[in-house]
Amino acid sequence: ICYICSHEYGTKSISIYELKCLKKWHQENDMLPKHLRRPEPKKPESHISPIQAKGFYDLDSLNEAAWISAQNQLVPCDICGRTFLPDRLIIHQHSCKPK
Repeated sequence: ICYICSHEYGTKSISIYELKCLKKWHQENDMLPKHLRRPEPKKPESHISPIQAKGFYDLDSLNEAAWISAQNQLVPCDICGRTFLPDRLIIHQHSCKPK
């Protein structure tokens, strides 16, 4: 799971994808209004620990940490409380109405 966008990728391609995703994140974040800009997401390194001497990683823990990191980037709508990526929140708020 990508720690930036929460999409799933293969273990061999995730590191390549994360670099491209982070670049895209910076481009999108820079275009947001200042009050919606977020700090750069940090890769959850502390959860990567080999589970065997052969060097295999605990992918479940790694994916869970990446999922939590991606979810922490979501911003709640002031009207309905649903959470969105900052660039999607702007679009959502055009049609969101108070109950």
